[in-house]
Amino acid sequence: MQADIGVIGLAVMGQNLILNMDDHGYVVAAYNRTQARVTEFLAGPAKDTRVLGATSLQDLVDRLRQPKKIMLMVRAGEAVDSFIEQLIPLLQAGDVLIDGGNSNYTDTNRRVAMLRQHGIHFIGMGISGGEEGARFGPSIMPGGARRGWPLVQPIFEAIAAKAASGEPCCSWMGPEGSGHFVKMVHNGIEYGDMQLISEAYAFLYRGLGLDHAAMRQIFVHWNKTELESYLVEITADILSHLDKDGSPLVERILDVAGQKGTGKWTGINALHLGVPLTLITEAVFARFLSSLKEERQAAEQLFHKNVKIVSSGSDETGEWVEALRQALLAAKVISYAQGFMLIRQASDDFNWQIESGNVAKVWRAGCIIRSTFLDDIHLAFAREPALAFLGFDQYFNELIVSCLPAWRRICARAMEVGLAMPAMTAGLSFLDSYTTARLPANMIQAQRDYFGAHTYERVDAPRGTFFHTDWTGSGGAAAATSYEG
Repeated sequence: MQADIGVIGLAVMGQNLILNMDDHGYVVAAYNRTQARVTEFLAGPAKDTRVLGATSLQDLVDRLRQPKKIMLMVRAGEAVDSFIEQLIPLLQAGDVLIDGGNSNYTDTNRRVAMLRQHGIHFIGMGISGGEEGARFGPSIMPGGARRGWPLVQPIFEAIAAKAASGEPCCSWMGPEGSGHFVKMVHNGIEYGDMQLISEAYAFLYRGLGLDHAAMRQIFVHWNKTELESYLVEITADILSHLDKDGSPLVERILDVAGQKGTGKWTGINALHLGVPLTLITEAVFARFLSSLKEERQAAEQLFHKNVKIVSSGSDETGEWVEALRQALLAAKVISYAQGFMLIRQASDDFNWQIESGNVAKVWRAGCIIRSTFLDDIHLAFAREPALAFLGFDQYFNELIVSCLPAWRRICARAMEVGLAMPAMTAGLSFLDSYTTARLPANMIQAQRDYFGAHTYERVDAPRGTFFHTDWTGSGGAAAATSYEG
């Protein structure tokens, strides 16, 4: 029996994708560099399936029908390049090689170009949904060699999560590393969303003094509103989980957040592309700041704060909870909006022609940031494919405007009492800047021209016409062209 596809890498994600493919009628050949892992998989989770074990890369290739289709589920970076180097002599023109890991899109750009020289179709495939998604239906974001996609499309559409409409959450993103870029932005939005929810939890717990049972009920209720999403749902579950002694487990977890780098990549690319990804980048910095545990403990001894928003049992509590719901909703919209701004800019700069509405469709189910308003985001881009900012769409404009007073109230009160809400306040500051026709950047331009002769444009002259002023009377008329400051 020959296999439809081969998978290299039998960590949990690889195993679960294989079992998912088997569930949908595809024969999969499995290989892992450590052969014992293959044996354990076949005797354990893959027992009584049609999964085939391969003893070597050559054995894996020999077990595949033409054209050969191989998916790499290994650690991003050198491991991917190493397997590609070993597989090139074993594959033929027309075969398909897929990288399903969290690779940097620039690496995918390079690999697509390199394998094209060998006639091999390379696809960089973003996959979201974690272990459960891989097993029962992830969100899938492929990009790269377009001619290779029809050869594997039926497999991945079959195993992908399905939206309420029945559509698979799997669609072609574009050329080169576009699939991995979209997945990177997904993870950036995920960072923002998680930070916003953690700030809402802190407001409820430290600010309002609510217990975990009450907070759980709040998140359960919120998940029945426009905030319905996977991350809100699991937050309610986390708040109900007890440690062995009956105390809330979440309070026993060290407040130092880890990361694997995709959020940082999102921020770095935003800086490179000139996109104001303020909320998402602030969420990344919040994780960095959380790692300074010992320094924070020492600093707390010097800066005594009382972050109580209301007194215990106050009649105001319900009002604050509803205000917080509206603030969280509006801030979440900004997190998604900034992510789509980055995708749009990259698509324009790299000529990828990514359809933002298509991205929203793929994220509707299976992925970590799935939420009920992704249907609304999809509709917004259906109405205006070139939509620059979600707030320009009537639905989201009305939503943000209606939530804005509550959002301001939450941020203002948190600042008054010293409760850190970096992502929540960054999102609000972004909106206030984005919706201001005249920012104080004119002063920055004057300063730059004063000390560095960097020139400036005038409001009473056509854009692109630059001026320089001799501010001190001793600088001369020459403008700087060789450096920036």
